Amino acid sequence: MSDPLPSSDVRQFTVSPDDDDIRLDRWFKRHLPQVGFATVSRWARTGQIRVDGKRAKPEDRLAAGQVLRVPPGGDQPRGKAAPAKRELTDAQIAEAEAMVLERTPAAIVLNKPPGLATQGGTKTHSHVDGLLDAFVSGEEPRPRLVHRLDKDTSGVLLIARTPGSAAFFSKRFSGRSAKKVYWALVTGVPDVAHGVIEAPLAKQPGTGGEKMHVDEENGQPAKTRYRVVERAGNAAAWVELEPLTGRTHQLRAHMAAIGHPIVGDGKYGGQEAFLTGSVSRKMHLHARRLIIDHPVGKSGGGGKLDVTAPLPEHFAASMIQLGFDESLSDASPTEGPPPPSREDKKQAARQHAKQLRKSKPTRRGRKDVPKAPPKKTGPNKSGPKPGPKPPGRGKR
Repeated sequence: MSDPLPSSDVRQFTVSPDDDDIRLDRWFKRHLPQVGFATVSRWARTGQIRVDGKRAKPEDRLAAGQVLRVPPGGDQPRGKAAPAKRELTDAQIAEAEAMVLERTPAAIVLNKPPGLATQGGTKTHSHVDGLLDAFVSGEEPRPRLVHRLDKDTSGVLLIARTPGSAAFFSKRFSGRSAKKVYWALVTGVPDVAHGVIEAPLAKQPGTGGEKMHVDEENGQPAKTRYRVVERAGNAAAWVELEPLTGRTHQLRAHMAAIGHPIVGDGKYGGQEAFLTGSVSRKMHLHARRLIIDHPVGKSGGGGKLDVTAPLPEHFAASMIQLGFDESLSDASPTEGPPPPSREDKKQAARQHAKQLRKSKPTRRGRKDVPKAPPKKTGPNKSGPKPGPKPPGRGKR
């Protein structure tokens, strides 16, 4: 975004690559939040907003490099002040930096340790979101979360560095084109070495929404691919898990539902989730690998972002103790298109209904109705028609 002229004059801004394909009204919310939506609509309606010299509507999408003309005025007191940069201690900055796996102009990829929440909440004051100010320099925008991991789940966590990249990555996660593969240790060994768990999930009543359960009637569709990599006798197994949908606690609930809870997950597995001996009682669920599209432009160079996260200490120690060899899995996701999203299903249903309407026969006029064949007469209906009767004698 270019520097504007003084507020008493007409202002001009050049649309940055990070704002490519953003709606005009969203551009204002991102860069001039003090200008309300009603003002933006009025300016657009009266032709005071121009994009490359042409009139524009609030819903029009902008392209990188376009010049946006904004009239003076429109400044209103903001209902909510912008959050000030949080001052972090040296220890907190070091904690944030220690998690970094990879940096790009569009993203910071972290290896979240177990026990650290992704976001704050009631009685939760230490979390990843609270450490993101460690990555803010100068006038750069504050990085933002685009997905989450459970507090006790470790592994790859993607942070967007700009508003544009946040929107880009969020679409990939919601559209299921992002590939995520988890490693887990589970109690027992599944009878089938690899397969797909399809079990709808819903919030379990009486838990305040903090626990999920399988609900065939009212649950949301949920699908998880699993593969047994190695087994430790009949006591435990190391598995790859790939969530093909994104329900809360999906992997934990699904593994418990098939009778093999994740080691350390007492919430879903109870006492059966803990192994005897010296195997850690911490959660053994780790977001091992993430593959996601990377934006093109100033905030990124396109292509794929492919990041793998090392195991936390307790998980790595359990792998050694159980005799598992990390080199036996590269956490490769399944090939082929992702399962259709809700919007894809709606679009397919609309197309199906449209095809049905087209295939229905239309009402024909009388001219289009074929004539009925002539009625056949005579005793032999299949033979030729009888000829004219010969002249007979009349009455005398």
